[in-house]
Amino acid sequence: MTPSDSHNSPPVVLVVEDEPFVREIAVEALEDEGFTVIEASTADHAATILQERDNISAVFTDISLPGTLDGIDLARAVNTSHPEAAVIIASGRLPDASGEDAPKALFILKPYRMVHVARLIGEMIGSRT
Repeated sequence: MTPSDSHNSPPVVLVVEDEPFVREIAVEALEDEGFTVIEASTADHAATILQERDNISAVFTDISLPGTLDGIDLARAVNTSHPEAAVIIASGRLPDASGEDAPKALFILKPYRMVHVARLIGEMIGSRT
């Protein structure tokens, strides 16, 4: 891919959700909004994807995930490997530290509307370009 191709390509969003139905809804909604979507069911798998790809524009993740990493751990990994990428963490409640563990991440409360998530991702990506 040439640099000019990357400017014409839709932004790539990594969706990390262990519930298949919820992940499917998120993927479809974001694709409907024009994003290219990659999906992972664990933060561990998502971390591998981040190591393999340099074109991730945003990560939308659940906070509680099976495996050795959770959504906050993943946000830290994104901040290190893809510092320009937007990160949104969905949770049933706000973390006790109010985001201190993942200072660049935006926390949203469940239940959420995917149209709202897509708009937030677009705004966050736009503000970082």
